[in-house]
Amino acid sequence: MLVDFWFNHFNVFSGKGQFAKFYLTEYEREAIRPHVLGNFRDMLGATAKSPAMLWYLDNWMSAAPNTGEMDAARRARAGRPQMGRPGQLGRPGQIGRPGQINRPGQIGQRGQMPAQRPQNARPPRGLNENYGRELLELHTLGVDGGYTQKDVIEVARAFTGWTIDTPRRGGGDFTFDDRIHDDREKAVLGQKIPAGGGQKDGERVLDIVAKHPSTAKHLARKLVTRFVSDTPPPALVDRVAKVFLDSNGDLKKVMRTILTSREFLSAEARGAKVKTPFEFVASAIRSTGADVRNALPLLQQLRTLGMPLYGAQPPTGYDDKAAAWINTGALLNRMNFALELVSNRLAGTRVAINAIDADAIVAQDALSSSTRATVSKASDKPRQIALLLGSPEFQKR
Repeated sequence: MLVDFWFNHFNVFSGKGQFAKFYLTEYEREAIRPHVLGNFRDMLGATAKSPAMLWYLDNWMSAAPNTGEMDAARRARAGRPQMGRPGQLGRPGQIGRPGQINRPGQIGQRGQMPAQRPQNARPPRGLNENYGRELLELHTLGVDGGYTQKDVIEVARAFTGWTIDTPRRGGGDFTFDDRIHDDREKAVLGQKIPAGGGQKDGERVLDIVAKHPSTAKHLARKLVTRFVSDTPPPALVDRVAKVFLDSNGDLKKVMRTILTSREFLSAEARGAKVKTPFEFVASAIRSTGADVRNALPLLQQLRTLGMPLYGAQPPTGYDDKAAAWINTGALLNRMNFALELVSNRLAGTRVAINAIDADAIVAQDALSSSTRATVSKASDKPRQIALLLGSPEFQKR
């Protein structure tokens, strides 16, 4: 559940360009999963350095304005000859000319996927704001967290040089290229970052935003929305945010605060959240004891239900509120999936329908009288089970 939440928080779209899908397995396994009950700053740093995130939000090609002149000055001071950057992105003096900073409203704004490029196209030169914007707006402070467009640019400057060592081969690890890094002084959220910091500039930015009160409030609100209610109780959000700040981002303490809270354990919270299509399919498979030998047809069902696996295009990820998933068409699709499942019409998946005690399920107090009446009218057992899976009660967590 937590891996699902945090992957969605640090979303990467599998269809971005030709290489994103190759980075995703490692990204989820190494940047997300080890940290979900660890420290937020560690997970933030792991995602920032992941080739998946560097590729998805285009930071791998972000270069300082006047990179050529800055590179020449560095080499002159070191007594080294001038040379082009790896990857043939241009010769000194030809990269990142002034005036090439992305303007607000172009790429990377909330709800927009980073721009796709033709497979063999040369990447645009200069500063790229995509990661800087999403780091502040989505990953940490939140859209109302108090940052400015100037902060976005300063953050983007701090992360120039954070790139992939072999980006055009569909692989490669994080590397820092000081030849395209903006090494001048920066100011982020009112805090100065001295010149000459190199890779530490980006690390300093991550330290600043990870400890910011707006980050604590933003993450607390998202977690409480995910695990308690679409309308998160303000008192619980405040308590969770305080624990986040007091513990320096200890996510185990944060989750313990939520899961032991009176709000989480209240009667009002039970059944308050609607399952996403991913949760609905998983719970239907588990509830029927289905034997899955080939999961590909299930992935196609997720696409039909509007939630292809790793398929959220914008950096915002998939929505976690009922309004995004519950409407007449969506409920009909869920019912159709349930009927195909229990009728054994899904290739690679088999349900032992006679082993399911439908009467015991119908007798549960959790089912409303109208649901029990509807299910009792089913003409056969597969339709009876399908109606249970399609019932309002089964759509709730």
